Amino acid sequence: MSDETDISHDQHAVRRQKLEELRAAGSDPFRANVKPTHFSAEAIAAHVEGEDNAITVTVAGRIVTRRDMGKSQFVKILDQEGIIQLYVKKDVIGEEVYPIFKKLDLGDFIGVTGTLFKTRTGEITVRAESYTLVTKALRPLPEKFHGLTDPDQRFRQRYLDLIVNKESRDRLITRSKIVSHIRRFLEDRNFLEVETPVLQGVAGGAAARPFDTHHNALGADFVLRISLELYLKRMLVGGFDRVFEIGRNFRNEGISRRHNPEFTMLEVYEAYGDYRTMMEMVQGMLRTLCDDVLGTSKITHAASGEEIDFAADWREVPYKDLIREKTGDAGWFDLSKEDKTAKAKELGCKVEADWEEFEITNEIFSKLIEPNLIQPTFVTHLPKELCPLAKLNLDDPSVLDVFELIIGGMEIAPAYSEQNDPDVQRAMFEAQAGGEQQNVDQDFLTALEHGMPPAGGMGIGIDRLCILLTGAESIRDVILYPQLRPEATSGKAES
Repeated sequence: MSDETDISHDQHAVRRQKLEELRAAGSDPFRANVKPTHFSAEAIAAHVEGEDNAITVTVAGRIVTRRDMGKSQFVKILDQEGIIQLYVKKDVIGEEVYPIFKKLDLGDFIGVTGTLFKTRTGEITVRAESYTLVTKALRPLPEKFHGLTDPDQRFRQRYLDLIVNKESRDRLITRSKIVSHIRRFLEDRNFLEVETPVLQGVAGGAAARPFDTHHNALGADFVLRISLELYLKRMLVGGFDRVFEIGRNFRNEGISRRHNPEFTMLEVYEAYGDYRTMMEMVQGMLRTLCDDVLGTSKITHAASGEEIDFAADWREVPYKDLIREKTGDAGWFDLSKEDKTAKAKELGCKVEADWEEFEITNEIFSKLIEPNLIQPTFVTHLPKELCPLAKLNLDDPSVLDVFELIIGGMEIAPAYSEQNDPDVQRAMFEAQAGGEQQNVDQDFLTALEHGMPPAGGMGIGIDRLCILLTGAESIRDVILYPQLRPEATSGKAES
């Protein structure tokens, strides 16, 4: 074992001995309880200037620091809302109790009742009158200054990361507030939140490799959903005009700074709307989200340092115009495949021999254009080959009535004027499936034949939105428990 592991193992043994001594004395911390009257931030806010000792509170949390001054101690505990300081004095808490209190360890959970006062340094503090040990921590916390040294440990043992890393705590609390705001925003506009199946017979609504599974009771193979779309559209057929779902999708594909196999999506559909309805919605949603959750309309893009102002005008530009601008060729879309391939390679793009022309073009967009769109930008009218679920543009049937909202060089929200013609939808599905009928959701097509109203639909990748708004480096920073390669187990039980 390393020295650090030896120390940890020794502390584990010492703490277990303390637990046995407590039990022998008739005290079992795992059977104790306390009822807090305030979270830490609430208690601090409750203090009235000039009225020390007037307000009594009960707070509870994990001991994270302590400063021993002999006959008194300053202790700080951590709860959901942050840290609050306690002042524990021998002649207040009791001469018999105080020596027991001094034996507590960092990481132990306690509840304390006392009065609020302000120290000479201006910190709101609880003057402890009584305390209860409610959980004994049998393993030590990571060292304050060395923290979690294993880069993966903070994700494998996220609970430790949340204890010692305030930035992680704040980021994940912000994520929760972002999701809550989105939910309220939609509910205030008469959208109904629904839940659709995770286990599906056909991986529909996107082009992605699914996770396969088997349903023993039904004796049938299923896939984990790769999209929420097709079942939400069935809700439109069923007469629910405004629906949304915030749910997990699963794609058995690569892992990167922006991709995790299990991720959270918002999908929202509004009957009698279109892609422009969604454009207005997402602008309103993100602007109010920034104001209400972040307290500002401006953020700093982590990678470039550029300021992004959500209150400013958002750019709208057709996909084709961006391609023409980047290639410097006004006639790009009339070029042969060979000419497009040569130009793409000249621009530094990698092109496979079997790619179709739209794939070559989209490589230029995804590698050379999208990463440089830092300010909120609606890229409209994408090629029809990129999405079989949207309506063709009446003026240019080679493109779709859609947009991709790009912010900070990432796609944040695609939106469509949804295809509701069952014959056109069938043809587009079959073209995408390459004639493989088992990959076509026949039940969805049957649903469309019963009639679906015209609608606007939109998806927002919650994880990517949180990366953008919190300045995170990676998607793993904004997911509580990201997927990781299995860890070797030998010797771990004794560490």
